[in-house]
Amino acid sequence: MDGSLMLWDVKPFCASESRMVRCYIGATHNFEKNLLKCCWSEDASLISAGSADRTVNVWDVKTGDLKHRLGGHKGSVNETSINGSFIASGSSDKTIIVGKLEN
Repeated sequence: MDGSLMLWDVKPFCASESRMVRCYIGATHNFEKNLLKCCWSEDASLISAGSADRTVNVWDVKTGDLKHRLGGHKGSVNETSINGSFIASGSSDKTIIVGKLEN
């Protein structure tokens, strides 16, 4: 609900005091309070998440940099999926958009 996506270290014995590895900022939430799911790319280099502002956010896992902000939906984006260089997103507007990610 705070507009962040967190990566946590869940190993039984964590080397550092903080288990949070990285925080990805950019996905927003609104009054709908929908569950906004995230998705890892097959090679674990990208992570994507939907957003209440009708966009899909794609971050570089290692650096935390926002690589893509993709629009096109008319409602909250609730789920995303990355398969190779293709990304799909499903929205509250009852549409699915499939596109290709450019490097």
